[in-house]
Amino acid sequence: MSRWITIAVLVLLVAGLGGFYYYDTYWLEPAREKKESVKGRLWSDLEPKDVEGLTIKRKGETVRVKRTESGWELLEPIKTRADRGAVDGIVTGLATARVDREVASSPASLDEFGLKAPEVEVTVDVKGKPPLALLVGGKSPTSAWVFAKESAKPAVLAMSEMLSRELAKPVTELRDRTVLAFNRKNVSQIDLALPGDAITIESAEGGKWRIAKPRALPADSDLVADFLDKLDAAKAKDFVDDAPKSLAPFGLDKPTTVTLWVGKDKDRAARTLLFGRGDKDKKGVYVMRGGEPGVMLVPEEVWTAVPKTVGVLRDKVVLAYQYDKVSKVEVASPRGDVMLEKDGVGWKLTAPEPLKADTGGVNNLLWKIRDLRASGFLEEDAAAVPRYLAKPDVTVKVWEEGAKEPRVLLLAPSRETRGGQPAAVAAVAGHGPVMLVEAKALTDIGVSAGDLRDKSLLPAFELGDVKRARLAGAGKSLTVERKGESDWQVIEPSRGPTKERKVADLLFALKGLRWREIVSPKGDDAPRFGLENPEAEVTLLHKDGSEIAGLLVGKTEGDRTYVKLKSAPAVYAVDSKQVADIKKAPAEIPG
Repeated sequence: MSRWITIAVLVLLVAGLGGFYYYDTYWLEPAREKKESVKGRLWSDLEPKDVEGLTIKRKGETVRVKRTESGWELLEPIKTRADRGAVDGIVTGLATARVDREVASSPASLDEFGLKAPEVEVTVDVKGKPPLALLVGGKSPTSAWVFAKESAKPAVLAMSEMLSRELAKPVTELRDRTVLAFNRKNVSQIDLALPGDAITIESAEGGKWRIAKPRALPADSDLVADFLDKLDAAKAKDFVDDAPKSLAPFGLDKPTTVTLWVGKDKDRAARTLLFGRGDKDKKGVYVMRGGEPGVMLVPEEVWTAVPKTVGVLRDKVVLAYQYDKVSKVEVASPRGDVMLEKDGVGWKLTAPEPLKADTGGVNNLLWKIRDLRASGFLEEDAAAVPRYLAKPDVTVKVWEEGAKEPRVLLLAPSRETRGGQPAAVAAVAGHGPVMLVEAKALTDIGVSAGDLRDKSLLPAFELGDVKRARLAGAGKSLTVERKGESDWQVIEPSRGPTKERKVADLLFALKGLRWREIVSPKGDDAPRFGLENPEAEVTLLHKDGSEIAGLLVGKTEGDRTYVKLKSAPAVYAVDSKQVADIKKAPAEIPG
């Protein structure tokens, strides 16, 4: 029986200790931390979130702010939005202000502390409580402290001079410099009232935009997004005049107006910004917010971002397609006909002959087609396409997965120029508009099979497949063998360590080797290319001794070096920089 009594007592003790630990951790410890955090504060029970307003009386000026649902509003000396961060900083500073020491409990005179006519008198409106008031006077002889006292108490206190600096912030630092406050995601329409023109842009599905007025056209969604981003982020450089007698000096008597419509149905509201003239000396533009009298100066780039014509604003994409859905491409140009098909994650050439394609080269071609943009518009109607492009120089057909018919891009030279540069005519077969594009599109997109075929020189291999490598060059020869995942050892002509990084450099150089030109398909006249007595030779082997690949490096002529595979007769020219590590490997690898 005594044994069970003992166990019961132990259980009760453990439960009690556990309960005390829980109580201490979750109740006592937070209370201790809170008590410690407010220790020495002027107002220990004041929390920043409970402050509903501030009045700061300074010599010759009164600043008054109140909290709103969206932040803070400045009521005096001007009624406008306040800078949330700046006001929050003052509120937090007051709520956490600490008293360094009590200087005088009942001073005979406040003059010596600068408190008879204080520098600042601040009143804090607190939710559900009487206001708090603080007088801030002169600084201590060292300027590290400032003398202060609560209005209702006699004691003079020494407090950090930082409090005085916060309360002395000029009104311009407390004003919200946001040029136009709006929720970027809620903008559904943009109205541009320009001199002699009016444009309306409406949001569409998928983050797209369309021009609704003066005529229906797809809009350049990236340009619209960039404009909204710049407007959203714009900050005023200066508050020029809060009550101008005339708007003419600022060019705001006949402004350009930008109106954003945000929200839907009954919550739909307008946010308007009026643009006046630019000021080159100040590198800015004068603006006014709709419904507010004040004139601000904003950075020039805000005005630059405003789309000012339909031509600038309209979508300039020549051929729209889903890049990741392309399954087949055909290119017909003066350089020959090329046919490509998706092959797993890569590509293959099916014409003019079946070959492995260079995936990077094909992707580059698709990017250039995707990124092709109009620099001008010649005709809107699809009926005009045959007149401009009856005999195109370049024809590109792009098939997307599941599509029965391709999208067809047509390109031809043009006599016109844009921005002093030669242009080409472009259109999508069967669709308007007919456009002008940069002339270099004819060569960028009119590629040959040689441009797109895979130029990898060595057969594909994984670095981990290589267990041994025989190297010769610079009068030396050696064999290295893998001893671990990244550990290598010289085993011939004698055993010794290696510089593993140099072995890795060699393998990466071989794996990335690409040819520029096939200079001799049948390997004729090998001595001319320095391949009878090569400058370097590399053989890569599997664990069982079978050969992965073998390479001979011949002579160098400028930026070209001649190479060939041991297993094939063709001689290739490669970029000399690509074989630099290969030629140096026999001398640099031994440790």
